[in-house]
Amino acid sequence: MSSNSGAKRVVIHEDDVGMSHGANTAFVELMKLGTCSSGSVMVPCPWFPEAAEIAAADPALDVGVHLTLTSEQKSYRWRPLTAPPKSAGLTDEQGYFWPDVPRARKAAPEAVEAELRAQIAVAVAAGIDPTHFDAHMGTAQMPEFVAISRKLAAEYRVPMLLVKDYSRYNPASYAGPLDPAGYDAEIVKARAAGEPVFDIVHETPWARQTDAETAYRAIFASIEPGLTFMSMHFNQPGDFETINPEWAHIRTEEYALFRTPKIKEWVKQFGIDVIGMRPLRDEMRAKPN
Repeated sequence: MSSNSGAKRVVIHEDDVGMSHGANTAFVELMKLGTCSSGSVMVPCPWFPEAAEIAAADPALDVGVHLTLTSEQKSYRWRPLTAPPKSAGLTDEQGYFWPDVPRARKAAPEAVEAELRAQIAVAVAAGIDPTHFDAHMGTAQMPEFVAISRKLAAEYRVPMLLVKDYSRYNPASYAGPLDPAGYDAEIVKARAAGEPVFDIVHETPWARQTDAETAYRAIFASIEPGLTFMSMHFNQPGDFETINPEWAHIRTEEYALFRTPKIKEWVKQFGIDVIGMRPLRDEMRAKPN
């Protein structure tokens, strides 16, 4: 990847497209406003068909696959596409993905690869031309599975979201004990192969103690030169309040803020170059195999 070392290149990304109708509609609206530059779909989720239809109808949308190995909501769940046996370790007693990362990390790697392949294949068959792969709750980026994810990304010639320091990546805070050696080895390989590696990932500030504007302005102000990924979770009001009443406001208030002129004001004020994942994919594909 070209360095552009002095530039603040930032992908403003919507995770969880396809989890809910409100996520889908928020994604389209904010992409058109220019305050979101990329997103990724959760293929096993109930609202994926709508997300796929939207993406297939508008090739200008920057859409990747949010590789999914967990189902964290209490009463709103999704299952693997591959219907693995219980012995594969991908599912709980009811056949849903595990709600947490530590148990999901114990799944058999061959079962994980089969499931991720199925999710990607379904997305492509639905008309999505993926710009990248990333990972719901970071599970497919864990040391046990990151080599699988990188291999699949290489097969499709798309970037896999990688961040140079996993300890500063929010999923590491709830993943359980981590030996970073396997992950770090993949980062070395990724750099050698010319794949993009992000300097930092800023996630939705779930535990913010301030109003939304104050919290998000601080994030924009903190962005340094290099490659930054903003892992946002926009959702229009109206459905997530029933999925997760306690935390829905974080998603809907985030969406409301990104509809305002504030985002473009901060982008200009802090000298940020907003990019999508498609340019990174195209840069990869322009290199000889």
